[in-house]
Order: sequence, then structure tokens, then C-alpha cells
Amino acid sequence: MTDWRVLLTRPAEESSALAATLSEAGIFSSSLPLLDIEALPVTAEQHAVFRDLGRYSAVIVVSKPAARLALHLLDQPWPQLPWFSVGAATAQVLADHGLNVHYPPSGDDSEALLALPALREAIARPGARVLILRGEGGRELLAERLREQGASVDYLELYRRLLPVYDAGALMQRIQLERLNGVVVSSGQGFLHLQALAGEDWPEVAQLPLFVPSPRVYEMARAAGAEKVVDCRGASAAALLVALRSSAL
Repeated sequence: MTDWRVLLTRPAEESSALAATLSEAGIFSSSLPLLDIEALPVTAEQHAVFRDLGRYSAVIVVSKPAARLALHLLDQPWPQLPWFSVGAATAQVLADHGLNVHYPPSGDDSEALLALPALREAIARPGARVLILRGEGGRELLAERLREQGASVDYLELYRRLLPVYDAGALMQRIQLERLNGVVVSSGQGFLHLQALAGEDWPEVAQLPLFVPSPRVYEMARAAGAEKVVDCRGASAAALLVALRSSAL
């Protein structure tokens, strides 16, 4: 049992699973999803990329929505090539459909993925080409590092992230009603949506401890005025639990 009472901001289904894990550890949470996932219209480009996946040295899937939408779009057997994901949860979505997916054993960010020997081996081949399946924007550091190591990188965007519609003041009302003393965001986009929803209440929200998944989001939050930011070094429930238990109120 801890004294933390945290706000979860992931999409509803993910927040529900995370809340159950936190509850088992004696941590109270309240969910206010700040990301809605909307699939982009299916295009001829998407179909063309999936028909010709064999030209890639590696495919990287950056999120569970990207994995689910990719599986939905594919209308033929998966080519035998290396598959990678940023975290274990995304890997599991793909593994459930028979894919052998490589992912970092510890940490679930771009830096941990780039350190994987299997990925290094895949991009060391002459003319290596990598496909990144993602939502609109994001993971620019990953592509930049891959290009620095000699690989060419293509993106295929499958969805966009939207801020759900809430009444003005909904964020601060939830924080006060539930007596919350911490906020959890799982991505840079989630942090931007947190700021947008806070609006004129942002200076107050910025005083609460903010748990973020990576150094990149840590820097975003600090630059925006968040006073106490904790880098969980990953977006998994396990990473969040470690951060909560090691952070004093």
C-alpha cells in the first residue's frame, strides 16, 4: 500500500488494465483518457507496402494500435523477416498471430530498442531498409538513429491520436474530486493533450508529480514548466510501479 493517488491518461482499455495492476499493488488510480485512436482511411499505399514487405530488412511496430491495424490490413501470410517492437505488450499482440518479435528485455523506449543485437544485425546488411509502422508523427529519434547507422527508413502511418472531448475544467475537477497527487502520461502526444486539456489550470496541474515514459517526454514536461517529473524509463505497468515505489510524496 502507498499514499499515491494517480491520474491515468492512456486510452480507456489500456487505462483499465493498468488500473487493475495498480490496485493489486495497493495504489489508487482514476482514469481520464487523453488519447482516442482513430484509424486512418485505408489507402492504396498501405496495401502496396504490405504486399511488398519482403523488401525490408526489418519491420518495427511502435505501439499496440499499430500492431492491431497492421494485422487487420494484411491479407496474405507474413513474410519471413525480422520483426521488432518497442515494448513487450506490442510484441504480444503480434506474437498472438504467430510472429516471432524481438523487443528490449528491459526498458521500452527507442534507445532500448536500438541497443538490441538482433536489430543491429538486421541493419548491418548492405542496403538495409527498415519500415516503421506508427501513428501520425512520433519516433523521429528512432528513424534518425537508424539512418545514422546506414539504414534507409520508411514510415507507414496507420492511425491518428485525438484528444477526447471534455467539459472545460474537467481535468482539475477530477484531480480535486479524487484527491489525486500524481499524473501519469504514456507518450509525448499524451503530455501535449494533458496541457491542452488543462488550459488555464496548467500552472496548478504542473505542480503535481508527473510520471513519464522516457527522457524525451521528461524534457518536454520540464520545458513546459512541470515542477516534478519522474522518468519511468518505460511505459509498462512494471516500470510505473518501480517509479511510484521509489518516489517520495
